[in-house]
Amino acid sequence: MGAAVAATAALLVAGLSGSASAGTAPADAAPTAAETLRTDAAPPALLKAMQRDLGLDRRQAEHRLSNEAEAGATAARLRASLGGDFAGAWVTGAESGTLTVATTDAGDVSAIEARGAEAKVVRHSLADLDAAKARLDRAAAKHDTADAPVWYVDTRTNTVVVEAIRPAAARSLLAAAGVDRSLARVESRTERPRTFYDLRGGEAYYINNSSRCSIGFPITKGTQQGFATAGHCGRAGAGTTGANRVAQGTFQGSIFPGRDMAWVATNSSWTATPYVLGAGGQNVQVTGSTAAPVGASVCRSGSTTGWHCGTITQLNTSVTYQEGTISPVTKTTVCAEPGDSGGSYISGSQAQGVTSGGSGDCRSGGETFFQPINALLQNYGLTLKTTGGGDDGGGDDGGEEPGGTWAAGTVYQPGDTVTYGGATYRCLQGHQAQPGWEPSNVPALWQRV
Repeated sequence: MGAAVAATAALLVAGLSGSASAGTAPADAAPTAAETLRTDAAPPALLKAMQRDLGLDRRQAEHRLSNEAEAGATAARLRASLGGDFAGAWVTGAESGTLTVATTDAGDVSAIEARGAEAKVVRHSLADLDAAKARLDRAAAKHDTADAPVWYVDTRTNTVVVEAIRPAAARSLLAAAGVDRSLARVESRTERPRTFYDLRGGEAYYINNSSRCSIGFPITKGTQQGFATAGHCGRAGAGTTGANRVAQGTFQGSIFPGRDMAWVATNSSWTATPYVLGAGGQNVQVTGSTAAPVGASVCRSGSTTGWHCGTITQLNTSVTYQEGTISPVTKTTVCAEPGDSGGSYISGSQAQGVTSGGSGDCRSGGETFFQPINALLQNYGLTLKTTGGGDDGGGDDGGEEPGGTWAAGTVYQPGDTVTYGGATYRCLQGHQAQPGWEPSNVPALWQRV
C-alpha cells in the first residue's frame, strides 16, 4: 500500500503500544478505518494463528490487520469515484502493505495514486467480468459442472477463471454461457470440492443426534437467540444438541444448494455471545461484519481442526459439490476438514462468513469456500451478536434522533444510499449496521453525497 495508508497503520500500532504522542489525531477527528473495525481488538489467539499460518511475527500480524482495514476503505472510496472504470482491488505483501486498484481508463491513474494505491490499467471493467460470471452461473443451472466445479472473477488477472478437472468441461461451460474467450481463463485442478460435515461423534453441535457441524456466529432475531451456520448441515425443522449433548435448538431456515446458509433458534438454556472460539479455548470477539478485500488475511474456527488462517483469494465465486452448485461464495487458502462445516471465518474482529466446503486437509493443505455472513443475515433478518452494540459513537449531541432511512441491524452493500441527519450517504463497504456506526460517524463505511 502507498505511504499514506502504511503510515496510518504504523501510527495505530504505535498507539497500541503507548508510544504515540504528537502524531496522534485530535480527539474529535473522524475515526480511521482501523479504529472503526477495531483491529486493536485482535486477541493473542488470532495473532498467534496468523503468525503460524502466514509466516508472520506479532508486529507484522498487527500491521497487516490495520493495513487491510485502511485498504478496504481506500478501495471502496476509489470504487465509488471511478464508477464504471473500476476493475477491482486487492492487497499484497506480508503486511498487506500494497493496495492495487485496477481501472479501464489510464486517465484514472493519478487519482488512484493520489490515494496512496498502485494503479493497474486493464481491458475489462469489474462490471463486465461480473456479467460474464453471471452468464456462467445461468448456464451452470442447465449444464453438468462436475468436471468444471469452480469459477470466479479474478480481478488480479482481469479474467473470469474456470477451474476444471477436464479442460474440455470448462470449454463446454464457457461455450454454453456464450462467454468471450478473451474474458476467460481455464485452470486445472485435481480434486473435487466437498462439504465438510461428517457422521462422527465429537464437539460443536449435532443434528438429529447424528451428523456434526460447527457453530458459525451467534445471532438474535428480535428476542430469539441462536446462531448462523451452513445450510448443508441441516434442514428446517431438524433438531440440534450441543457438544455436551444437551438439547439446544431447531433449524428455522436452511438453503442448500444454491446458497449454503441456515440459522438455528436455541432454547432458553443457551445464550448468544459476541465471541468465536479461538485457539486454546480463548474468546475472539466479534465487533462487526465489514467484508474484507481480496488478499486480506482471514481465520477460521471449526470443531475438527480448530483455528487456522490464510488469505482471501477470490470473491464472487461459484462452486459445484456433489449436491449442486453454490453461488456466490468466497474462496480462501484456509484449510478445513469434515466437521468444520458451518464454522466461523473472521478477519481481525469482523465476521466474514460460515464454512461451506473445499478440498484438501489441514495436514497437506487445501482450499475452502465460505458463505458470506452479510447475505445470510440479510436473508433471514438476523442481527449479528457483537461487542460494539449500544454505543452511540459520540457522533451526535444527544436530544432528538437525527432521523432518516439508515437503521441499525440492516445489511448494507456498496452503492446503497441512505439518509441520516438530513444528509444523504453512499455505502462504501458491505456491513451490518449497528449503533455507533451511524453514517456521520464512520467515513470508512459511508460517504456523504
